[in-house]
Amino acid sequence: MDNNSHRKLNCWEFHNCGREKNGLMVDKLGECPVSTAMNHDGTNDGVAGGRVCWMAINTNNRIAGTCLCNGNSCQSCEFYRRVQHEEKAAAQHRFKTPVAG
Repeated sequence: MDNNSHRKLNCWEFHNCGREKNGLMVDKLGECPVSTAMNHDGTNDGVAGGRVCWMAINTNNRIAGTCLCNGNSCQSCEFYRRVQHEEKAAAQHRFKTPVAG
């Protein structure tokens, strides 16, 4: 089993949109604001807003077609559900891990 099967993905990797910084589709579609949302860098182990895209964009971006949710709620997005599941598992592990002391 390779390491990428358990690696936490950023939204642009999951959706393969090519709109991340220096991505293949930036010239045609523009750079996604999530990929430059550095105020979220590191959250959920992501790059910029890549693992909290629902927090890094606003409704106007969804309406303008920036988000791949196509106007649907974030809760119905497969990537959102994946991150929620991964982070819930990570939080449960942190609480079950004994603290050295």
